[in-house]
Amino acid sequence: MTSPLLAVPGAVAPFEGAVDQGVPWHFGDPFAEQRSAARSVAVFDRSHRAVLAVSGPDRLTWLHSLTSQHFEALGEDRGSEALILDVQGRVEHHAVVANTGGTVYLDTEAATAGALLAYLTRMVFWSKVEPRDATSEFAVLSVVGPEIAGLFDKVGVSLPDVLGVTALPGGGFARRMPWPGHDAADLVVPRGSVPEWWRKLTDGGARPAGSWAFEALRVEALRPRLGVDTDEKTIPHEVNWVGSAVHLDKGCYRGQETVSKVHNVGRPPRRMLLLHLDGSREVQPETGDPVLAGDRVVGRVGSVALHHELGTIALALVKRSVPVEAELLVGAEGRVVQASVDPDSVPPDTPGLGRQAARNLGR
Repeated sequence: MTSPLLAVPGAVAPFEGAVDQGVPWHFGDPFAEQRSAARSVAVFDRSHRAVLAVSGPDRLTWLHSLTSQHFEALGEDRGSEALILDVQGRVEHHAVVANTGGTVYLDTEAATAGALLAYLTRMVFWSKVEPRDATSEFAVLSVVGPEIAGLFDKVGVSLPDVLGVTALPGGGFARRMPWPGHDAADLVVPRGSVPEWWRKLTDGGARPAGSWAFEALRVEALRPRLGVDTDEKTIPHEVNWVGSAVHLDKGCYRGQETVSKVHNVGRPPRRMLLLHLDGSREVQPETGDPVLAGDRVVGRVGSVALHHELGTIALALVKRSVPVEAELLVGAEGRVVQASVDPDSVPPDTPGLGRQAARNLGR
């Protein structure tokens, strides 16, 4: 679905093959756009994301049984994130959640939304729920920056607390988010009102910004993206989704046994790390390229971004046996560059039962 904001003066469309098709890539100066999001406030068109809706009196208990999130504890006008796992505990779907007005909204990657809706529909059985595709009804805009509160005052929107949800005048809702910056919020607005909301926000002082800047901030914040930073083997612990999208105080959902075992041992087979890449901007690895230590493949490249302060950076899934100080190479087919691990990105081992838990896994 192509955004009308691509027709806004200054909007630059993404290059062919870019993952974020249909929305502006930047508005002439992607580094200035990042700086605005870090120091003042910027608005991003993310209307290419899909929005699903689940209504009905059983929606919270039903989603609780299907996902990694504790939906039974999710109050009215609250947000969260959630995963659907396969029987081995590998990630199949990720969604950002809002429970408001008698409906749970799930915004997710457009490429996987059809499969997610099909799965939800198959699992209805006798539950009093109605999952539907609401992408034609709603679109996502994201606002990032330390001056977000003043911007919301100017446009007449009440800024909720983190992961709180508040209604928007004219329909839709705002959901406060803990990423990709120090202060952020998603506005899920009626799709037909995207240009109007864009004008309100930019007139209120938000700098127009594109997907290039948003992705750079997301990578800096160590937030994974489904299908980019994950592969068919990814489990939640490897990409920092335990806590934000996986609730450990619940059970009885598909894949939960793997989640519990890996949490107790505290050592997933891989870990998502931030890599600093050497070389020119013209030579960059791509998503899916290998990470090598010597001549041995030790990982997989996910998101690659040009950051206004950090230069060229990437998220990568790397075997946890690889030392943090190891000299790495990333890329393939003439785009191989040197890389080093950002030590601040190394996640701590999860607290668990250690060796005793590991011994119990074999019983």
